[in-house]
Order: sequence, then structure tokens, then C-alpha cells
Amino acid sequence: MSTANPATICLWFHSGAGEAARFYAATFPDSSVGVVTTAPTNFPGGKAGQELTVDFTVMGIPCMGLNGGDAFTQSEAFSFQVHTDTQEETDRYWNAIVGNGGEESACGWCKDKWGLSWQITPRVLSKALSSPDEATRARVFQAMMTMRRIDIAAIEEALDG
Repeated sequence: MSTANPATICLWFHSGAGEAARFYAATFPDSSVGVVTTAPTNFPGGKAGQELTVDFTVMGIPCMGLNGGDAFTQSEAFSFQVHTDTQEETDRYWNAIVGNGGEESACGWCKDKWGLSWQITPRVLSKALSSPDEATRARVFQAMMTMRRIDIAAIEEALDG
């Protein structure tokens, strides 16, 4: 991991931080796996030699995965928001996460199999929801509220009225 970045997101995993990091690196552009550290001795909940931390980057964002056991769980209070330009790109990320043991949620949100939340958000949706026209925002918001994976054509239809 580069020390040029003044901050790193630390993500707590029950276990499987390395597997998650490799999945993210294979799924998202500008993503990679860096240094993997192992525990030098036995520790509460683990043994010497077990993978302890994994440095990785997700879409240019530096992260560290910590295999910390079950003391803490992931929650929707933290999520990665991935901006997409096309339905194909939206579907590719959505299907990669959900199809790899994850689960769907509402309004473009899903969770990966490690419990980490993702928002797969087409740029057209973000732009439409920031429209100065209240009626436009209301139509788009109402359309979005019926979706799990965002359907860009349906958002554009709501945008057009």
C-alpha cells in the first residue's frame, strides 16, 4: 500500500479479507491486492500464521481488510458507491456482487457475501435526483423506489415524464 495516501479505510471481516480483496480486484477497475500480513503468534480467536490483514485498493480507494473475528459486523452505515454510465456496466457490477453469494436490496443497494454494502448507481440517476425541477425529482425518486437493480431506461422514462 502506498504511504502517499494520508488515510486508509479499514474494513473488519469475520474472516475472508483476502478472498474479498481478490474478488474486488478482479471485479472493479483500478483495484488491486497489496501486502498480506499474517499473525506472528496466537491471538484471541486465531493462530499464528493466519492471515491477519490485507492491503488492497478498490477503484483507487486504499483499504485494509482486517480478519478480526465476529466481534463486529458490517452494516449499511458504510457502503461503496460505484457510479456507472451504462446498463451493461450497472448489470455487470450488480451481477458480480449478487451472483457471488451476495444479496439484493432496494434502490441500487446490494451486499456482497462478506456483508459489505454497495450502491451501484448510474450517473443518470444521480443527475436526475439533483434536478432543480421538483416534479422531475419526484418522478425519478418514485421510479427508483420500485427497483432493486437500477434500470436506466425506466429512470430515463421517469425523467422525461
